[in-house]
Amino acid sequence: MAPEKERNMDIRTLTPRYAVSPQVSASDAKEIAEVGFTTVICNRPDGEVSEDQRAEAIGEAMRAAGLDFHVLPVGNQGMTGELIAAQRDLIASSTGPVLAYCNSGTRSTFVWALGQAGRMPVDQIIEIAAGAGYNITQLAPHLERGLPSS
Repeated sequence: MAPEKERNMDIRTLTPRYAVSPQVSASDAKEIAEVGFTTVICNRPDGEVSEDQRAEAIGEAMRAAGLDFHVLPVGNQGMTGELIAAQRDLIASSTGPVLAYCNSGTRSTFVWALGQAGRMPVDQIIEIAAGAGYNITQLAPHLERGLPSS
């Protein structure tokens, strides 16, 4: 179940097991663990951030707070079927709620949405994202086709 207590961070819950956020920092690790997340996924490429915001620095802090940490950057190469499946599998295998982050939370929402293609009605995927503040209507044709191949 997604954490109910959301503090200073802009955490947006999509499902009971998955939430998204804009860029997190190492100092957020304790709060992320305290609100009940067990896994953090970085969808932001290191080339977009300063050294202190790179995955290695964030991951070290997350692991020190007892969280699992995974790096699945979504950059210029786009979202491959392999990346989408990997993120979906991480969410499914996590011992608890997952927080994924990128610059604004949009890419993390897109990856989740594409991972639900063929598993959930397209309108429902779009509605869930909209409820969290993300307009993903432009993904509708992709969601109707299903998971892209790698």
